[in-house]
Amino acid sequence: MTPTRRYAASRLAVTGAALAWFGCTAAAQPLQLPGAQPFSAPGTQYSPPASSAPAAPRPRTMPAIKIPGEESLLGKTVRRNGGAGEAVLEKTATGYGLKLRAEGFQAQNLVEPCAISFGDTAVPLTFLGKPAGLPRYKLEASVCPIVFDVLEGGFLVVEPAEPCVIEAAACRIDPRGVWGPDARTLAAHAKEIEAERGKAENAVREGYRALSAKAELPEQRSIAREQAAFSSERAQICRDFQSEGSHGFCGARITEGRAASIRARLGLPEPKPEATKPRPATAKRTAPPAAPPTQAIQ
Repeated sequence: MTPTRRYAASRLAVTGAALAWFGCTAAAQPLQLPGAQPFSAPGTQYSPPASSAPAAPRPRTMPAIKIPGEESLLGKTVRRNGGAGEAVLEKTATGYGLKLRAEGFQAQNLVEPCAISFGDTAVPLTFLGKPAGLPRYKLEASVCPIVFDVLEGGFLVVEPAEPCVIEAAACRIDPRGVWGPDARTLAAHAKEIEAERGKAENAVREGYRALSAKAELPEQRSIAREQAAFSSERAQICRDFQSEGSHGFCGARITEGRAASIRARLGLPEPKPEATKPRPATAKRTAPPAAPPTQAIQ
């Protein structure tokens, strides 16, 4: 063999040995790509990497607010718009009843006053649940089947939609609106009422935000329109409540009612009742003006 051939054979042998060594090393240690986890001995355990995803946002809710109950109205005389007629909620053997005297005008002469008494004893009430977040009752009187929601210290009549005409007495009565304490006694509680309204308005704002956060876009627009219309609806209901500008009773109670309605729509539980604080004694009021003659209906 010539020297040239011997040199070439030697080169081939060295190259083959190098390739063999590289192949063994590659088999023992797989190729590691950039960014991959480092190789470890068999059986090594790893903890999963901590998640960097942000925590899910807490769902919106609304502050708790006292839901009016029958006890705030029980035994108290309330008047339509703070001035007309008289109504007293009483306990009965089967639940609650309402003693009611409603004032109105002669059906054929709308300037001549008249009044209707629904009897000396309380007329039975049927509980209709809380469809708007407030206790709702129906007065079982065929001549004028009134439906109302209980407010704090009063009630809001939601039916009938029109005045009732009592044919036997030719008297037209309109029970609609808010029935509450005599308006002349409310000015002394104006600051207290204002604070209650402030809490209720905050609850209503937060409640509408919570409703909107849960809704799809088309429903969000409807909720926004409802919220925008609430102020005018409240003003419409309270416009005839006597001396409303000096005490704000009607506006505060309607706002509390809307907050209760929103809580019901959100499916929130009713807050636990708070211990009632005794109200300060009211100043002695003057005698009310003479009421029209009252006719009793059976």
